Amino acid sequence: MKPMLMEPISSLSEEEACRIRYVLMDIDDTLTTDGKLSAESYAALWKLHEAGLIVVPVTGRPAGWCDLIAREWPVDGVVGENGAFVFWEAEGHRLHTFTHPKAISNADPRLVALRDRVLAEVPSARLARDQFSRLYDVAIDFAEEEPVLPLSAAQKIKSIFERGGAHAKISSIHVNAWLGEYDKLSMAMHYLMERFGYDDAHDAASVVFVGDSPNDEPMFAHFPMACGVANLLAYLDLVAHLPHFVTSHESGAGFAEFTKILLERRSS
Repeated sequence: MKPMLMEPISSLSEEEACRIRYVLMDIDDTLTTDGKLSAESYAALWKLHEAGLIVVPVTGRPAGWCDLIAREWPVDGVVGENGAFVFWEAEGHRLHTFTHPKAISNADPRLVALRDRVLAEVPSARLARDQFSRLYDVAIDFAEEEPVLPLSAAQKIKSIFERGGAHAKISSIHVNAWLGEYDKLSMAMHYLMERFGYDDAHDAASVVFVGDSPNDEPMFAHFPMACGVANLLAYLDLVAHLPHFVTSHESGAGFAEFTKILLERRSS
């Protein structure tokens, strides 16, 4: 196990907090706790929104979920299917979408063949229940529903997809696989630049990303203010680039802890 290098979120300074303009976060096991969106984490989203910060979930969840999130949550957009697209609501409650130009349909025969191989070779692996509302990726459930499979099974699933030429990432509940050349980071940066004028060369410290699992690693590696909720500690052997900060609480409680400290430091 690698040494613990993350700083507690309580060490966030007032100066660092005041530089933050964008709050990005994963959803499953970052905002949610045991599969549920808790009152405290949803309230935290509203507090960030009301403080004037730009709030953008960046998730592996499908297009069908992201339509609802963009319309009904207090957010300024949502990146879905690990970077395949972004949805946002503009004036007049009109939903806008941007799809990555390299996104490839999950009906592509190459991805379908790899999906079938995974289901045949990994005992108890199954398609995620939300697969019907996905456009570009395949999600294999290893921990959202029973039976919960060990991380070794998730790693085997990931390996099968990657050996077949697909990209694959392990979240806290699914292994997501796709064929296009994109990830959470590339789409999040594109959206911030195009809609809000974000300049990565000068503004990286104005972004904080909060996540919990290996599929968040591109975000952890890029943004110097990234923060993990405490359940990230279960994946230390699978994450080469850790975030700068970590909360003391897990999942939704950890996100609420992060929000409380950020807003307190900004108000000071």
